[in-house]
Amino acid sequence: MTRLNTKPEAIEVDLAKSAIVVVDMQNAFAAKGGTLDVAGIDISAAPRVVGAIRALVDAARAAGLAVVYLTMGYKPDLSNAGGPQSPNWYKEVAMHLMNTRPELKGKLLTEGTWDFAVVDELTPRDGDLVVVKTRYSGFAGTNLDSLLRMRGIRYLFFTGIATNVCVESTLRDAYFLDYWPLLIKDAATQAGPQAAHDATVLNVESFFGWTLGTQDFLDAVDKREN
Repeated sequence: MTRLNTKPEAIEVDLAKSAIVVVDMQNAFAAKGGTLDVAGIDISAAPRVVGAIRALVDAARAAGLAVVYLTMGYKPDLSNAGGPQSPNWYKEVAMHLMNTRPELKGKLLTEGTWDFAVVDELTPRDGDLVVVKTRYSGFAGTNLDSLLRMRGIRYLFFTGIATNVCVESTLRDAYFLDYWPLLIKDAATQAGPQAAHDATVLNVESFFGWTLGTQDFLDAVDKREN
């Protein structure tokens, strides 16, 4: 077991049963011209988050930890978006934009498009798990839970965009499924004001898990290797 410098208190984790979860690091959410940028949401923190996650996944792979990519995306015919009977049809940012701006249909978060693709700096590698989801939580309507359990994974280190939406949604579901959720707080950024990120950090530390910094994780992995 490895002791981590987490908040609100230090905990011990089994890194051999751990995975880095990279949530929605797609052009849609981290690049100029992507969905969030088109929606007028500030993405200025994205390059910092990309750099932090790159360091984390490199260290995780070198240490033999699992790397899991979650990506949000719809089929070109939107048959998996929920339709007008689903709140997802109206509230999810890409769906809202495509419904209100018909010229964007088939261009935002659509499988096979630039918007859907993971940013170049974080392209998944052979051996990484990649799970496509159609709702905020990576556990909703996917085989994520079974893939993790088959590999004996119990501890999940969360990173990505947006802290207050897909990251928090997946982290909460992980908690409900008895995984140990840890948010690497400087490797995630919010959609909206800074207060949204801070609220998720508070929620995690108070009710759903633990938080730590990128360097805390890197130090722990380095100690394990040595």
